[in-house]
Amino acid sequence: MSNPNFVDYVKIWCRSGNGGAGSVHFYRTRLNPRGGPDGGDGGKGGDIILRGNRDMWTLLHLRYTKHLKAGDGKPGGRQLSTGASGGDVVIEVPLGTIARDADTEAVECEVTQHGEEVILLRGGRGGLGNDHFKSATHQTPRFAQPGEPGIEAWKILELKLLADVGLVGFPNAGKSTLLSVLTAAKPKIADYPFTTLQPNLGIVHYRDHRSFVMADIPGIIEGAHEGRGLGLRFLRHIERNSVLLFMIPVDTNHRISEEYRILLNELEQYNPELLDKTRVLALTKCDLADDELTRELKHELPDVPSVFISSFTRKGLIRLKDLLWRELNK
Repeated sequence: MSNPNFVDYVKIWCRSGNGGAGSVHFYRTRLNPRGGPDGGDGGKGGDIILRGNRDMWTLLHLRYTKHLKAGDGKPGGRQLSTGASGGDVVIEVPLGTIARDADTEAVECEVTQHGEEVILLRGGRGGLGNDHFKSATHQTPRFAQPGEPGIEAWKILELKLLADVGLVGFPNAGKSTLLSVLTAAKPKIADYPFTTLQPNLGIVHYRDHRSFVMADIPGIIEGAHEGRGLGLRFLRHIERNSVLLFMIPVDTNHRISEEYRILLNELEQYNPELLDKTRVLALTKCDLADDELTRELKHELPDVPSVFISSFTRKGLIRLKDLLWRELNK
């Protein structure tokens, strides 16, 4: 997935439907001119519902649909007939979408399964008809309940990509190149920082027709958790990854351990729980290093499973897939 229209954050106004009013009606016929109450209940107001859809990858369809309003319930009728319920509004969303209250920013729900439905705003209940209020001492109630009003609120929908492996690294670490080599994804690749401006997804095919999903996240820079660069906007996508693949080029200006520490610190400052995820280190662009430099670099590697790779020469890629598959299935 590489799409300039990738949208992972929208703010929408929603209103669930009002409940229909209960009916005030009395049974009257030529043979029974003084019949009792038979007013029916009002119909229920429509709900605002989120439904997971595994075939969707973006919230783009909601960018220009800012107002969503469910149908109102119909009033009750004679002969205890209940009014029709208001129509629901079903919002199809990608898996990994969370909903927040726009005022408090509290997380209200999340959708992670295909076909899963979550009621974002519940419609108002229909009012009771006058038949419910009859009694031995009050046989002709001339009142009924009004319908319950619907709820209106601003909601924030936020997408966190669901992927097995998330690529973490500074700009120009070779993340997009690796994704393009291991999967059918076609991210933009160029020799300058911040080539990747939106997350990209690809499916990595493994042995015996098995596969796993890899996500390329825009490059992180030091201070990303404070809003520098593009990292802050996309760091949330890393939260749903099972394994984090740290990518550091062998020609980095820092020591390998220092660059790894900076990346780890940015994740910790954003969300300390990210440090609990399984980590793998890939030393990229190893076609630029000779055997002697490779041996020297091995002495300064952090204590995580690591592999030297080159997306250009395909060196180490099979070993990398074996390592990722093993860590995913621990």
